[in-house]
Amino acid sequence: METVRTGKVWKFGDRISTDFMMPGHRVLANPDLTPEEAAKFCMEANRPGWAENEVQPGDIIVAGINFGCGSSRNGSQSLNALGIAVVLAESVSRIHLRNAVNTGLPTLVAPGISDFVEEGQRLEVNIVTGVVTNLDTGETLQAEAWEEGSPPYEILMAGGLDAYMRVKVRERGLVAE
Repeated sequence: METVRTGKVWKFGDRISTDFMMPGHRVLANPDLTPEEAAKFCMEANRPGWAENEVQPGDIIVAGINFGCGSSRNGSQSLNALGIAVVLAESVSRIHLRNAVNTGLPTLVAPGISDFVEEGQRLEVNIVTGVVTNLDTGETLQAEAWEEGSPPYEILMAGGLDAYMRVKVRERGLVAE
């Protein structure tokens, strides 16, 4: 997995719920949608047209407190389908953080990030060390890095839980190459 991500910032406020990322009336009501189709509705309640017309693969989300609150639906799936490079937030809901790791979406808690960067600026984020550099100001901020060797770190570095399990199965010789 690429450990340094550079991208344009999209800022969101506090308590961005999973319902904003994956609106139930659009996505859950249509269970046959692919993740890419479902992603078209991401954030439409608070940013109409964002997913379809504005965000680009490689962009970065910066958010306030309790990002991913709400239900256990996997909003990180929509963010991955949009090509979001990394999410940086003041704090993240525990279940959303776990879903993000399992889907391979780098998500770091970064106290002070909301005041550190403005929307449209560019950041460079080292997802291993947690160092965030504002490429427009030259300033750096330290996010909370995952502990190297920890299960969440290993899953994230593998690209998500499915990829991690495939590696582990091969390592144990449980399936032919």
